[in-house]
Amino acid sequence: MIKNGHHATGDRPGDAGKPAAAASPCSPEKRKRVVRLWCDGCYDMVHYGHSNQLRQAKAMGEFLVVGVHTDAEISKHKGPPVFTQAERYKMVRAIKWVDEIVEGAPYVTTLETLDKYNCDFCVHGDDITLTVDGKDTYAEVKREGRYRECKRTQGVSTTDLVGRMLLMTKAHHSNLDNPDYQQHTDNFGKGPKGHSPWTGVSQFLQTSQKIIQFASGKEPQPGDTIIYVAGAFDLFHIGHVDFLEMVYKQAERPYVIVGLHFDQEVNRYKGKNYPIMNIHERTLSVLACRYVSEVVIGAPYAVGKDLLDHFKVDLVCHGKTEVFPDKDDSDPYAEPKKRGVFRAIDSGNNLTTDDIVQRIIENRLQFEARNQKKEAKEMAVIEAMKRREQQEQSEAAAHVAQQ
Repeated sequence: MIKNGHHATGDRPGDAGKPAAAASPCSPEKRKRVVRLWCDGCYDMVHYGHSNQLRQAKAMGEFLVVGVHTDAEISKHKGPPVFTQAERYKMVRAIKWVDEIVEGAPYVTTLETLDKYNCDFCVHGDDITLTVDGKDTYAEVKREGRYRECKRTQGVSTTDLVGRMLLMTKAHHSNLDNPDYQQHTDNFGKGPKGHSPWTGVSQFLQTSQKIIQFASGKEPQPGDTIIYVAGAFDLFHIGHVDFLEMVYKQAERPYVIVGLHFDQEVNRYKGKNYPIMNIHERTLSVLACRYVSEVVIGAPYAVGKDLLDHFKVDLVCHGKTEVFPDKDDSDPYAEPKKRGVFRAIDSGNNLTTDDIVQRIIENRLQFEARNQKKEAKEMAVIEAMKRREQQEQSEAAAHVAQQ
C-alpha cells in the first residue's frame, strides 16, 4: 500500500497549467522569489523515467514548465513518434509535478525560450539530446550557465519498451521465420550494437527509496470520498489517464486508491506475455499521476468485503474494458455491486495496451531505423568526447614535462 497525494499548483488536478494564485503583498510567498524551471522533450510513450526526470527538476525550484515538441519536429530530428502530440500533451499534464505545459515547444532549447516563459534554468537528464545534424540541443543554455542536470532513470527507455512489446506478443512469435523480423528483434532484444549508455537497455531494480520519492503520503481527510479502482495499468497510457480523470470527477473531494494486480494475476487474465511492465514499474507509473492518491501493490483480484471495509471505500469504479472472471468464474465486483457502490465509467477513450502494441508492430521498421540512427549519433558524440579528453591529457602532460 503506497500513499500518494497531489502535486498540482492548486488543490485540484485541474489546476495544473494554470498560474499560481497570487500571494498577499506581505506574505513570505511574495517576499521569496519563485524559481521557475524549464524541461522539454518528446515525452513519447511517457514512462516513469520521464516522470522521475520531472520530479527531480521540480525539486530544484518551485514552478515547473514543461515544453512538449510537435509530431513534425520529432519526425524531423528523430523519426515518427508512437503517440500523437495531442496524446503526449495530455499525458504530460497528468504528471503531478508539472505546473504548466507549453505545446509545440521548439526542439532546440534557447535562451529566448527560457526568457519567454520566465524560467531561470533548463533541466535535463545526463544523456545526450541531438538535432538532426548531430548538435547538442542544449548547447546555448549550457554556455550561458542556465542548464542544470538530473540523473537519468536506469532500466527504462522508450527504446526498451518498444523492444519489450515486439518481443512479448503473439505477433512476434508468428514472425519468427521471417529473417527481416528476426534481425529486428535481435536489435531490440540483445541491446544496441554500439553500447551507448543512453540508448542501451539495463535491468530496472526497484528500491524502497524510489517508491518514497514518488509517493507523498497524503492521508484521506474527513469528508473525502474514497474511490477504489483496480487493474493492471500496464504501459500506463492516455487511456488510463482519461479513465482516472473521469474517476476523480465522480466526487467533490475524491481520494482515489488504485489497486495494482501482481504480474502473475495479470498474466492469468490477459494472457500472451503480459504485463509488459512489471509490478514495480507499474507502481511508479501510477504514482506519478496527479489523479491518484494511493496505490495498493498486489491488490486481490476480487474486490471483496475485507478490502472495502479496510479502506472504508465509498465507491468502486471500472471502465468499459472487459471484466475477466476470477479463478472460480465469479464476478470480481460482486461485493461492491451487492452494496450498491459499483459504478461503470465511460471515459470516452477506448485506447488499450493492446492498441499500443499494435501501433509498434505496424511501424516496427520505422522505430528500428529511428533507434539505430539515435545510437549512431550518440556513439559519434562519445568518441569525440574521448578524443577531446585524450588531447587535453596529452597537452597537460606536455605542459608538466616542459616545466
